Amino acid sequence: MVAEQVSLLWSPWANLGLHMDRFVLNKWVQSTFNSIFSTNPIWVTQLNQNPEWRNHMGNSYAGQLKTTRFEEVLHNSIEASLRSNNLVPRPVFSQLYLEAEQQLSSLEAGSRVDNEEEEEEEEEEEEGSESSSSPITYQMKPPPEGCCTTDGFCQAGKDLKLVSISNEQIEVPAGFLLVGVKSPNLPDHLLVCAVDKRFLPDDYGRNALLGFSGNCVGCGKKGFCYFTEFSNHINLKLTTQPKKQKHLKYYLVRNAQGTLMKGSAICWKGAEFRSCQPSSSTCSNPLFQPPENTGPSATVPNEPVLAAHPIIQAGMHQMAPDQLPSTACHPVYNGKDSPQQHSVKSNLSSMTRPSVLGTLTNSGPPKKRHKGWSPESPLSNEAWNLQPNTQITNRNKNDGGGGGGGGGGSGGGMSCLPHAPLVGPVSSPVLASEEPVLVPDNLLKIYKAKPVIFKGHGNFPYLCGNLNDVIVSPLLYTCYKNAQSLSRAYEQYGASTIPPISEEMQLLLTVYYLVQLASDQVPLIEDLEQIFMRSWRESHLSEIRQYQQAIPQAFPQVPGQIAPVTSAQLPWLAGLAASSCNDSVHIIECNCSLAEGLSEMFKMLMEGKLVKTNYVVIICACRNRAIDSCIAVTGKYQARILSESMLTPAEYQKEVSYELVTGKVEALGAFFSTLCPDGDIDVLLDKFYQENRTHISSSLSASVNKPAALEVTGTAVCTSYNLEPHQIRPFQLAVAQKLLSHVCSIADSSTQNLDLGSFEKVDFLICVPPSEVTYQQTLFHLWHSGVLLELGFEKEHLTKQRVEQYVVKLDAEAQTKFKAFLQNSMQNPHTLFVLIHDHAHWDLVSAVHSLYPQSDPAVGLVDRLLNCREVKEAPNIVTLHVTSFPYALQTQHTRISPYNEIHWPSLYNNGADLYHENKKYYGLPEFIESTFSGHSLPLLRYDSSFEAMVMALGKRFPRLHSAVIRTFVLVQHYSAAMMAVCGLSQMKNYTTVETLEITQNLINSSRQCPSGHGLMVVLRIPCIPLAAVAYERLSHVRERLALEDHFEIILGNPNSGITIGKHFVEQLKIWQKIEDAEWRPQTYLELEGLPCILIFSGMDPQGESLPRSLRYCDLRLINSSCLVRTALEQELGLAAYFVSSDISGEKVVANDVLESDPEKLSSTDNEDEETVTEGSTSEKRSPVKRERSSSHDSAASSVSSKMSSTAFCSELSPPLITVGEVGKSPHQVLSSSTEESTNTERQRQKVEKDSKLTAKTAQPSITSSSPPPFSSSSASSAPTHSSFVLQASQCSMTKASQQSPIVYLPKLVYDIVTSADSTGLPKSSSLLPYHSVMWASSFRPLMSKMMTCTEQSLYYRQWTVPKPIHMDYNNRNEGRMDTFHPRRLLLSGPPQIGKTGAYLQFLSILSRMLIRLTEVDVYDEEEINNDLKEESEQYYHQSGVAWPDLETFKTMPFDYIIHDPKYEDASLICSRIQNMNSEDTSANRKQEDLYMRRQTTRMRLSKYAAYNTYHHCEQCHQYMGFNPRYQLYESTLHAFAFSYSMLGEEIQLHFIIPKSKEHHFVFSHPGRQLESMRLPLVTDKNQDYIKSPTFTPTTGRHEHGLFNLYHAMDGASHLHVLVVKEYEMAIYKKYWPNHIMLVLPSIFNSAGVGAAHFLIKELSYHNLELERNRQEELGIKPQDIWPFIVISDDSCVMWNAIEIDCSGDRKSEYAWTERNISLKQILHHIESTPNVTHYALIGMRKWSSKTKSGEIKEPFSCCHVHDFIMLNVDLTQNVQYNQNRFMCDDVDFNLRAHSAGLLICRFNRFSVMKKQIAVGGQRSFHIKSKVSDNPVSIAPAQYICAPDSKHTFLAAPAQLLLEKYLQYHSHRFFPLSLKNYSHPVLSVDCYLNLGSQIAVCYVSSRPHSLNVSCSGMIFSGLLLYLCDSFVVASFLKKFHFLKGATLCVICQDRNSLRQTVVRLELEDEWQFRLRDEFQTANAKEDKPLFFLTGRHI
Repeated sequence: MVAEQVSLLWSPWANLGLHMDRFVLNKWVQSTFNSIFSTNPIWVTQLNQNPEWRNHMGNSYAGQLKTTRFEEVLHNSIEASLRSNNLVPRPVFSQLYLEAEQQLSSLEAGSRVDNEEEEEEEEEEEEGSESSSSPITYQMKPPPEGCCTTDGFCQAGKDLKLVSISNEQIEVPAGFLLVGVKSPNLPDHLLVCAVDKRFLPDDYGRNALLGFSGNCVGCGKKGFCYFTEFSNHINLKLTTQPKKQKHLKYYLVRNAQGTLMKGSAICWKGAEFRSCQPSSSTCSNPLFQPPENTGPSATVPNEPVLAAHPIIQAGMHQMAPDQLPSTACHPVYNGKDSPQQHSVKSNLSSMTRPSVLGTLTNSGPPKKRHKGWSPESPLSNEAWNLQPNTQITNRNKNDGGGGGGGGGGSGGGMSCLPHAPLVGPVSSPVLASEEPVLVPDNLLKIYKAKPVIFKGHGNFPYLCGNLNDVIVSPLLYTCYKNAQSLSRAYEQYGASTIPPISEEMQLLLTVYYLVQLASDQVPLIEDLEQIFMRSWRESHLSEIRQYQQAIPQAFPQVPGQIAPVTSAQLPWLAGLAASSCNDSVHIIECNCSLAEGLSEMFKMLMEGKLVKTNYVVIICACRNRAIDSCIAVTGKYQARILSESMLTPAEYQKEVSYELVTGKVEALGAFFSTLCPDGDIDVLLDKFYQENRTHISSSLSASVNKPAALEVTGTAVCTSYNLEPHQIRPFQLAVAQKLLSHVCSIADSSTQNLDLGSFEKVDFLICVPPSEVTYQQTLFHLWHSGVLLELGFEKEHLTKQRVEQYVVKLDAEAQTKFKAFLQNSMQNPHTLFVLIHDHAHWDLVSAVHSLYPQSDPAVGLVDRLLNCREVKEAPNIVTLHVTSFPYALQTQHTRISPYNEIHWPSLYNNGADLYHENKKYYGLPEFIESTFSGHSLPLLRYDSSFEAMVMALGKRFPRLHSAVIRTFVLVQHYSAAMMAVCGLSQMKNYTTVETLEITQNLINSSRQCPSGHGLMVVLRIPCIPLAAVAYERLSHVRERLALEDHFEIILGNPNSGITIGKHFVEQLKIWQKIEDAEWRPQTYLELEGLPCILIFSGMDPQGESLPRSLRYCDLRLINSSCLVRTALEQELGLAAYFVSSDISGEKVVANDVLESDPEKLSSTDNEDEETVTEGSTSEKRSPVKRERSSSHDSAASSVSSKMSSTAFCSELSPPLITVGEVGKSPHQVLSSSTEESTNTERQRQKVEKDSKLTAKTAQPSITSSSPPPFSSSSASSAPTHSSFVLQASQCSMTKASQQSPIVYLPKLVYDIVTSADSTGLPKSSSLLPYHSVMWASSFRPLMSKMMTCTEQSLYYRQWTVPKPIHMDYNNRNEGRMDTFHPRRLLLSGPPQIGKTGAYLQFLSILSRMLIRLTEVDVYDEEEINNDLKEESEQYYHQSGVAWPDLETFKTMPFDYIIHDPKYEDASLICSRIQNMNSEDTSANRKQEDLYMRRQTTRMRLSKYAAYNTYHHCEQCHQYMGFNPRYQLYESTLHAFAFSYSMLGEEIQLHFIIPKSKEHHFVFSHPGRQLESMRLPLVTDKNQDYIKSPTFTPTTGRHEHGLFNLYHAMDGASHLHVLVVKEYEMAIYKKYWPNHIMLVLPSIFNSAGVGAAHFLIKELSYHNLELERNRQEELGIKPQDIWPFIVISDDSCVMWNAIEIDCSGDRKSEYAWTERNISLKQILHHIESTPNVTHYALIGMRKWSSKTKSGEIKEPFSCCHVHDFIMLNVDLTQNVQYNQNRFMCDDVDFNLRAHSAGLLICRFNRFSVMKKQIAVGGQRSFHIKSKVSDNPVSIAPAQYICAPDSKHTFLAAPAQLLLEKYLQYHSHRFFPLSLKNYSHPVLSVDCYLNLGSQIAVCYVSSRPHSLNVSCSGMIFSGLLLYLCDSFVVASFLKKFHFLKGATLCVICQDRNSLRQTVVRLELEDEWQFRLRDEFQTANAKEDKPLFFLTGRHI
């Protein structure tokens, strides 16, 4: 059989027209067959045994030989192998059987795209049957009686739905896999079954055994051998023939939790690509249909289903050049290769195999059971091929509908009309009797273009014949389908009752759109979609208004406003619309089918009748049903652009490489040679080189020595060169703070996704694209930012190698560094790691669905690394994406929450500068704005001469890619311009004005600066092979012109570093003052001032920054077909620039305009001569005229070009050399070329006026007798020219840094960028945002110009979805919103604006904040009034004693003086000890000091600190109530009542007791009533238990109060009670769910801290009594019950102990150290004090760094205690806190306790640190007016008023008003007491703060109380505050007062006031007046306090 096949091989081979040597073919035939039979012996056996196979090798359809199929595959393999590097060719039979079957299966799917989805699912097999008869409905076998027939259950009644059994353990036999079955009756469910994996395909869709073997997982029944039988068992209830390929859809896998879930799709050779979703907009090209949407449920509007396109995805990035996209792209599902359609004729390494597509037309199906393969859908029915060469044409495109689908690859899939063509067979079904349309031979050769045919409505005929010369795309068809589906967003208008746009109207609107396109415009799918959208909406809204006015009906039928267009009218209306367009749109009407129209069009093309026609619209409206239509793009320019836009970047590069390698471009070079009348350019160059070689050596030496000579002659060396130091700009700091704020908000959220409190430091890793320059640039920024020093690295240890650890280049070696980063993060849980993904829009390819060859390890690397499970789950990694183009990260499936986006702030708001900057940023909006300004030449331009030449050559060379043509033309122009500048004046006619201007300014720039600084020109050539060609050519021309030392040419390749000549390296080292001999520039920023052409290659810029000396950005060669927003904006972002705002570009431009002629003529022979007035107001209004006037094409002369803000005098005209100068050296020529800079305005006008400028003499050649300004005789220049000499010698680089660069664009791109839509938004903004995303719907609203960045983000999040190759494609969770990663942020900002500096600054301040989180500001104040102490030589205790001796302590005098610095503004308390010195004291009391901020110092938190609610750590989770054992808020409320006689009523308190703390309390047995709080015994010695209950009164500090004592207590068991006000109970309970709360009665809601202290003490005493009674019954003595409680402020943060070295004399100086210890140690120590129950109050010092050794010599003091005290509630039973007090209540209590004879002991060796807390506490009391809510501050003088007056009452407690008034204005009551410290105010039974300038003397009226001796003391005033019965007249008469001393009596009411005066007989010694009565400014209901003042008689 094989011999027979081989013998038959040759006859058809000859017919293929392939020219190959016979001996080569014979050799490869032999090799191929050896390979076949050695590698696939099974095929031979099966082929002989299976006659059916033999039959299917060929196909008898249409009478072809049976061997045709075999021959073509064999031939293809041979041909591919010939061109392959592989030694062993691929097996023929493997291609023949497996791949053809797969290919045809996908064809079968693709042939039905335009059917409705449910129909195609139901009928796909029958449609593909071999005959054209109607399909027969499949009859299922009836189920057995009594069995279950419920959908989703098997016949045994067991549930098979995945959702039901996902968590069950299913037994799977060895060799079987769990598979999801799709049931047509349960579209939302998968059924689970077990299938033998031998009957399932591999990851390439191959090697599946025929037949079926499966088990039912429900009932366990095994051994189903037929899928029909199995489908009956599981109740699929099919209406078509059961096929495993159709219903076995997905593999099922278990996730980390063990739940069974849907996995990857089973690769059934194209089965998953059968659907085309109407709402998928124009994205019919994506590869992988979302798994959810394979069934009928795929019609959900915003969940697009992808069309049948099994090869190349639109979003492909660049591929390895030796791999084919068609064969090597295997997406990976769950770690293994994905289903991928392989080409029928592909070979893994084949690059150029000939097309044998046409012979496949009649191939039969490979096996009988695949009925879906239809003779109506052969592979050849459409070609979609773009490449002009016949060999390379179909190498990708033939592969199952392949190549053009890459359309969006470069272009994003949606921009140009066919951007995402499903360029495979996607035609509608057509009658089998219809004849195919023959594509004529030599179509491309005759017509010089390949027509692009867009399918429209209805059926599209098959094409045959010369398919290589035509391209077919379904993009328009998809657009039409989408336009007929209504989006969910518009259903709110009632759209469901309104019909969509009719097919006739769609086609008519399309014709209107095409008619209005200019000859150089290309249709955009977005434009058409918006036209449909607006048309539908306008009619829709008008109908809605009618609908609302009509009588409501169930389904109202509302007629449209306009009668619909009928199919009969359509051709006439279309012809009418096209009649006005000068035949650019041609209408062909057909009678029977589109086939006749297509045939007619091909005939007209061949006859040359459509030369002026750009679009042919073919309409067949003969039938009564829907119309058939298609549109052919026949315009050569449009067809070329559209066809090239279908190429992926990889295909684009391969195509160009192929043309370069095969020498196809030589024809272009030959053509250029014919243009030059003097012969080839190279001949001219060689001639020039030979003639000038003698001058070169001397000129070079002169050139090199030029700067030195200038210095000698006194000319200053240029001082303008300075690389900007690294500095943070204001807006960078603002962005860094916004980033920090977002991180903090994540930490503050209730989700607990980030615990900032647990981190001690910051680490980071910056991921950058694999560009060496970007990598070095990031290292440079990192090194100079100082971030690493901020993070704690020593400067001397900071090496380059150390810095490189923090930046990773995402290339093949990235995984090692990233793995180390992950390992580091796991090993350091207390370090916060920030993963920064810079240039984050680069490489968003999914690692799962990657279409790239697996040999490229960088493919999908971002997804594999940044989205890996370790990063996602690590609680200490925050990911920050940084990009200028965030659109691809803002889709419906994004991982970034919209709340975690940080957008760069606007630099200006309403014209105001928000950030004071010395530089102005020029970005895309500024560039676009410059084109409309009118007062200066714009920054964006295009070169119409260049465009015209490219268009002409495109028509001449239709088989060459336009990128090749554009590159060769531009290189030719640059070469000619260099030659013209160097003296070959005739060459000026072979370049354009723009290129000449660029070249001239580049070459002359270094001569205008004494140091040789020059300009940079960026020449952007995306295609690397073309960039290399351009580099070689320009370098050659430069070398022949001897310009090597004038400017450098640099080839910028992303994969390599920068290489420049040694001469220029030395120049840079001199300029930058670098002494390192090995130094080489590694970033483009280091090329500052270097005159150079930077050839910037690579398909996409990868974040490289350019220096300030950049002057021209030549983007004329960017791929103009890649019209997606990201691609466009990142190209223009290269020119983004900061301009010094003090010398703005506009000012310079204005100056230039004054020096230039306003009118210039055209300068090239292919432009109309036209006078253009720049900036004329009449032209500003007209877009067309404005475009001409400001469009910077060749109509602007070089002088006009000078106005384009170049500002160089040398630009006035190019230095064209006269004939006599040709003999000079190039350096002499260059010298003379600067002479034109001295020409005056008058001379220029004269030359312009006198010259009739023809096309060949457009540039005025001006020579002057004046010598060049840099020559030695420059002093002899005419005086008139001196100013110009100065200007010429100004540094070009300096000027460049003061103006933004000029950008040259392709005309197509320029039009898109500068045109705006109806909202004023640039058209580029409405393009598809990124090539790997697609629009969710055509029916989307327009973006608005007023949209903020946030609104744009929300727009893209709603209206874009990722394609399957996008890494976010699988990031969805069945509609739930938890797909956002909680620790992922996105920073976006314009390009080159400083994002790197911003995120580096963010790292710095984040590090500082984390350190700050581990630090607190504690009060650090020296004790006050120490100078008032009486120095004593007596020490009561030894230095080293641990506890006070009771008897000794009793002898210690009480120190009345307050030493706590917080009372610095409080009244001094006099005692008999002090001798007051008023001067000294007043000097200490500066008035301004009272209002100064208290001194603090920053302290690092120790491990024994108290924490607020922001602290979370593993150890204290249970303590805080976050332990799973305790449900949050699981606590109970208990009432606790006791009576108190002084209040005259029973007090009822409430305890909130968590379940975990109930063991501290005693409850009654029957009713669980709270009885008491358990108290320990005095004798208890448990070291793990704190005996004293701790009470912390607090208000307003639920977040910031330091209530977490777990670490302070060192884990010891303790009882801690928060004392809160009733209205704050809920918020405290929320934040502290595991803390006991004591809730004060509501009457104390407005009370001060005195009330809390009062109730704590009284409750504790009452509890002590209860416990004594309870434990007395247990035999315990009452005095053995522990009587102490701790009252602690809520700001006590740490505790310290002093250790003293006791060696030596104790009275002399001794050594001591202070260290932080736990509160547990301190309390245990104090509780262990001997005779501790004899002390009433025990406290400690307040910490201060200024503590002197003298203050701690005495280890114990008898003095005031504050803030943290142990209170003996037993001894202080009769001494109460004043429940009314707000301030100084502790001083008041201390004085009363001492006067009662109680002991107050302060441990001087212990100290407490108090944290400064800015919220809550006393600050929570705001005094405001009761009348108005206006928060006007009220002065303390207003706090009191006369009784019965009309004074404004205040909403504040009377006691607070009293205390505040006395603090600030007591001198009004006690004028004699002011600063009179020797005559204090006598205060009876209370201490009130009268201010720091008045002293008081406290006395108690109680009998037997301890008072100071007042015998010799004369008082200046008397204060009686709420006197009780102990104060009597006789008591007061003991004291003596100055004459004129004042009295102040304060009582609750006026009646009490009078009674007190009478009872105390005050009128005997004091004089009262009626006007001396006052009250606090309270309303009557607020119970004001009343005052009475009097004078001593």
